[in-house]
Amino acid sequence: MALSATIFKAHLQISDMDRHYYGEHQLTLARHPSETDERMMVRLLAFAQHADERLGFTRGLCADEEPDLWQKSYSGEIELWIDVGLPDERRVRKACSRAAQTCLYLYGGRSAELWWQRHADKLSRFANLAVLDVPEAASAGLVSLVQRSMQLQCTIQDGELWVTGAGRTVTVTPRVRK
Repeated sequence: MALSATIFKAHLQISDMDRHYYGEHQLTLARHPSETDERMMVRLLAFAQHADERLGFTRGLCADEEPDLWQKSYSGEIELWIDVGLPDERRVRKACSRAAQTCLYLYGGRSAELWWQRHADKLSRFANLAVLDVPEAASAGLVSLVQRSMQLQCTIQDGELWVTGAGRTVTVTPRVRK
């Protein structure tokens, strides 16, 4: 029998001074059995950084043809494709051809560094690609906020994120690779 996803609920309040976006979101995150808490929280961080009424989580690891998050126009075109992790270069190429904007969130410390060194030249030609690297200490800090029902506040200013929940605050300054 296959294992089922673990469901997490997050009430996320966002104050994004960089984009002048302020909102509250009731989110349901399904964590695939093979997904770590770290990856799930980086997905949540990506949502906070790009929050919009049309941004949503997809089937993620269960669907090869979908990103972790996407934002579609009202007519169905993919405006924003967001992937988390260290995807195959062909997947990134495909995402850049399908979406107006593609954003990749790397995490994992040294393995993310090695992935970037190996793919940087090939990915440099995509004008619609942004690559952000979440520092290992920050992603570990995000894991400390994980609960089945989370109340989180995220403040974004000058590219820095402060995520507060469960009596703790985690500061995340993603490294812009591209």
